[in-house]
Amino acid sequence: MHDTLPRATSVKPAGSFTHDAEVMLDFDDRFRRRKRYESAGGIPFVLDLAEAQVLRDGDGLLLDDGRVILVRAAEEPLVEVRGGSAAAMIRLAWHLGNRHLPAELQANRILIREDHVIEAMLRGLGAQVSKVRAPFNPEGGAYGEHNHSTHQHHHEHGEHHHHPHD
Repeated sequence: MHDTLPRATSVKPAGSFTHDAEVMLDFDDRFRRRKRYESAGGIPFVLDLAEAQVLRDGDGLLLDDGRVILVRAAEEPLVEVRGGSAAAMIRLAWHLGNRHLPAELQANRILIREDHVIEAMLRGLGAQVSKVRAPFNPEGGAYGEHNHSTHQHHHEHGEHHHHPHD
């Protein structure tokens, strides 16, 4: 089925191309190696990269027929975290990083995915926490783009877990 569709085998950096169509993707769909997509203009194609990588807003997917699909980051439900001072923001960022959570760090806020346990922890640390809809572009981490958490935190029914580094 995918054999007849154009394949996107390379990524062009933002601003280095003109595009033929756009595709709007949330963060999960921007961190893939292989998947079928369809552009807003109705062009079906298969992302077929050598390895999974994060596609950033503004990147281009070069199809094997020469067309380029512009990647746009879709808005998704997130949690906005704010602190009362720079020191408070640093402390909040440290606690999130200590839990290996994907986080987008901005000048006056941190964006994370919804997680009621983490939200309660942040409130307990004095953070202002609110629900927002925005594109999610978390930091890549010290070792590259390892921010797509395979270490998902699923907290239900008050379960508690330990990490060797806690």
